[in-house]
Amino acid sequence: METDLTDKGSCTESQSKDDRHGSSALIFLGTGCSSMVPSAICLIQPTDSPCSVSTPALTIPPECNPNYRCNTSLLIDYCHSDCEHKYKLIDVGKNFREQVIRWFTCHKIPQVDSIILTHEHADAVLGLDDICSVQSFSPTNDIDPTPVYLTRFSMDSIAVKFPYMVQKNFKVGQEIRQVALLEWKIIEGDCDKPFVASGLQFVPLPVMHGEDYVSLGFLFGEKYRVAYISDVSRFPPSTENAISKFGAGQLDLLILDTNTLSKKVSPSVHFCLPQTLDAVKRICPKRALLIGMTHEFDHHKDNEVLMEWSRREGIPVQLARDDLRIPIELY
Repeated sequence: METDLTDKGSCTESQSKDDRHGSSALIFLGTGCSSMVPSAICLIQPTDSPCSVSTPALTIPPECNPNYRCNTSLLIDYCHSDCEHKYKLIDVGKNFREQVIRWFTCHKIPQVDSIILTHEHADAVLGLDDICSVQSFSPTNDIDPTPVYLTRFSMDSIAVKFPYMVQKNFKVGQEIRQVALLEWKIIEGDCDKPFVASGLQFVPLPVMHGEDYVSLGFLFGEKYRVAYISDVSRFPPSTENAISKFGAGQLDLLILDTNTLSKKVSPSVHFCLPQTLDAVKRICPKRALLIGMTHEFDHHKDNEVLMEWSRREGIPVQLARDDLRIPIELY
């Protein structure tokens, strides 16, 4: 299947109806860094040369601005052979509620059936409290919980951040609070330990997010193989082998972290663009989309540069954008 990754702009009424009933799709809810774009610092501490990416955000609506980027997050609209749709969410960042209001309504996403967490940093988990907005309302929390797949390390951290969503045993007389009802599912960060979330199998892809921290990417899809890696500074050999054309087989789509245009901080906990492109060349997917960008990236200008690189190297690579929807066949 040759999937069209052309940037078609923001969600429109015709776009929201396309391929809705008969196929799966990837919907990019966010493609920005932890501090998001526009950069607040650029807006509240302007210089003589205003930031060309952040400043226009004050006048251009987000749906018309590809440089408006929420925390990185991917929604997988999985349509199985019975045409039933299941919605899987990778990461729930600090502005999840905004993503629901903007993009769930636009793409007519009714709920989230399962959640998968890459790691326990703020830009991946602080929206968990707002999951109640995509669950059925019950004053007594008498609803089916949404499964959340995460490592034991992330579970231990979240239990500290959100004790009221983790503790299940209430004391006599304790009031029941209306909170997100979640079922915690511990997974292992091991390429040889796949798991199934709402009918779709995922293979964990452990990567270094700085040399003292392991984050997870995920490999999924049978007919169309996708690897999603949002926070990475180095690939362990086992992970690179699992997604490389010269290892376990060529990916149809690689979604990969690129935080800055150049390496300015050493050591960095994210890929910069040259490191990302080097990884793309080694892994050699059929195509790649980049995520996690800071305000250094100008969507249109840098995509023109990437088009030249793509023609030269023979691998189509582009920056993704919030609201990008890609119909695909996963099953």
